[in-house]
Amino acid sequence: MTIKNNNTGSRQAWSASKLTLTSIALSTLLITGIQVQTQAQDAPFTKPSWWFGAAAGANFNFYRGSTQKLNAQLTPPVAFHNGNGVGLFAAPLIEYRRPESRWGLMLQTGYDSRRGTFDQQITPCDCPVDLSTKLSYITVEPSLRFAPFKASGFYLMGGPRLAFNVKKEFRYELGINPAYPDQEKNPVVNGDLSDVKQTLLSMQVGAGYDIPLNSQDNRNQLILSPFVTYQPYFGQSPRSIETMTVNTLRVGAALKFGRGKANTPTVVNNVQFSVDSPTNITADRRVRETFPLRNYVFFNQGSTAIPDRYVLLEKDQVKDFKEDQLEVFTPKTLSGRSEREMAVYYNVLNILGDRMGKNPASTITLVGSSENGPQEGKVMAETVKSYLVNTFSIDASRISIEGRNKPKLPSEQPGGTKELELLREGDRRVSIESNSPALLMEFQSGPEAALKPVEIMAIQEAPLDSYVTFTTAGSAKAYTSWSMEITDDKGVVQNLGPYMQETVSIPGKSILGNRPKGTYLVTMLGTKEDGTIEKKVATVNMVLWTPAKDEEGQRYSVLYEFNDSKAITTYEKYLTEIVTPKIPQGGKVIIHGHTDVIGDEGKNRNLSLARANDVKRIIENSLAKAGRKDVKFEVQGFGEDKNLSPFNNKFPEERFYNRTVIIDIVPGK
Repeated sequence: MTIKNNNTGSRQAWSASKLTLTSIALSTLLITGIQVQTQAQDAPFTKPSWWFGAAAGANFNFYRGSTQKLNAQLTPPVAFHNGNGVGLFAAPLIEYRRPESRWGLMLQTGYDSRRGTFDQQITPCDCPVDLSTKLSYITVEPSLRFAPFKASGFYLMGGPRLAFNVKKEFRYELGINPAYPDQEKNPVVNGDLSDVKQTLLSMQVGAGYDIPLNSQDNRNQLILSPFVTYQPYFGQSPRSIETMTVNTLRVGAALKFGRGKANTPTVVNNVQFSVDSPTNITADRRVRETFPLRNYVFFNQGSTAIPDRYVLLEKDQVKDFKEDQLEVFTPKTLSGRSEREMAVYYNVLNILGDRMGKNPASTITLVGSSENGPQEGKVMAETVKSYLVNTFSIDASRISIEGRNKPKLPSEQPGGTKELELLREGDRRVSIESNSPALLMEFQSGPEAALKPVEIMAIQEAPLDSYVTFTTAGSAKAYTSWSMEITDDKGVVQNLGPYMQETVSIPGKSILGNRPKGTYLVTMLGTKEDGTIEKKVATVNMVLWTPAKDEEGQRYSVLYEFNDSKAITTYEKYLTEIVTPKIPQGGKVIIHGHTDVIGDEGKNRNLSLARANDVKRIIENSLAKAGRKDVKFEVQGFGEDKNLSPFNNKFPEERFYNRTVIIDIVPGK
């Protein structure tokens, strides 16, 4: 009796289709490699020489030859010949190739499956028999890599394959004669093949294509590399007996990580160093400043007492307190820049008490906010209320108190994870709210309105228009940092830096000192990635002068909450109707934005410049409506620059005041 073997035809068709598909994949990869050319571009970082990652794919295994003896206990009555199957390949990889070379080395070491199912055979008793194997190896595959097209990701590879057997299982099943369907079914036999070679030495050839997943502008680079390799039967006879061999076609992809080096040779030549110095360096200027008054009192962690940096008066001192003579009442501990302005703020409770005494119809609400809960917030608010009632004799009924976990305009936002300690310090405070116009800033209303500012007279040392600006265009990509040597005509050297940003502004007076004028040689020293120094030189002339005594500048400020951009809307009417009319004919408006030290330095610089430009836009539009084109503008965004920030950043009140745009109005020259 002859039984038609349907499985044999289907397996052969499967084998042919798999071979056709993988051949198409290989052909497509070759065509892509030939046709796709990427144009070389200047980039801040080189392509890495070392790559690390992992590869995974499918092994399409094609068995040829014969095998019959499975082990000492089992020899089927017929031999098995052809077979095929799909197995897993997975391995970590290391790759080395110099970016300028077409040659490289690759190494993969991992798991390699040679799983296969043989064509069904028929025994002399007309019984079908099936055999499948699970041969698996730990494979070591060093390869030589060659990129035939310099500007393409296509590459060829080839090399030896050393494999160590880790699994040699088989599954054998003897079926029953279809003519005798009632015959008892034979049990399936599972076991290990005998005479399996422990080590195989063969070879492989293939091709791949590197697809960058990110820009070469990034130092850390990532590549996806699909590949196809062919491992011929040479050396792939799994057993030391019989003639069974296997050909393998592998299709997969590798994910590779590398770290480039700074590509300074293509960038350094583009660095432009320039110095911009004003014609005259202003020594100082008398300034009439309208200083905004923050309506917050900040409390130290773990305390509900008003901090001693705030000026707290005795009851008999109240009669001598005057808002325009605050220099009489200064904080016990006051240091750092802008002492005059911080002395104003630290008198906020005295200013409030004085104004409430002069305006008996005014009322306020004190809102205490504590991370420990509303009850402690109320205690903090009650502390402030007691001071106003006991020291300034304010009727207690005019002061309401509330307690909250967080203020209505919190600094700490939901989901935030960075610099939480500084943000929480700013949220531990008592907010002063009022609906009384006598206490509030012009054009402001509602409980969240700012308090009326204080007008003070001050000497503005090293005003902004006397700063010397040093620009190193392109240095952010070319250098890790840069510094300066400033040498006067007597050979005295000042060393400044190092700096990371491309533009630095320094008070001209700090360079001149007590000299009325001077010519300086400025040497910029740029440090490259490899530690070498590049020098660029410029010359600058500086002249110190003192404005006339009757020349007086004016200063106004716009304040922001943390991460808030609504201040411009709040201040728009103030800028239009109060600030703009104060600009004299032919005057100059210097606008500079600042932030506190919380957050990314680069983002803070951009934020401060954007806010400063918003202020400029409002003032420009107001001038245009008045038909004026006689005003010059200078706009700067200093971000969190500690050398230029108006205040220190030690206390929350200083950080809150650093979130500002400052407007200096200078008479025309």
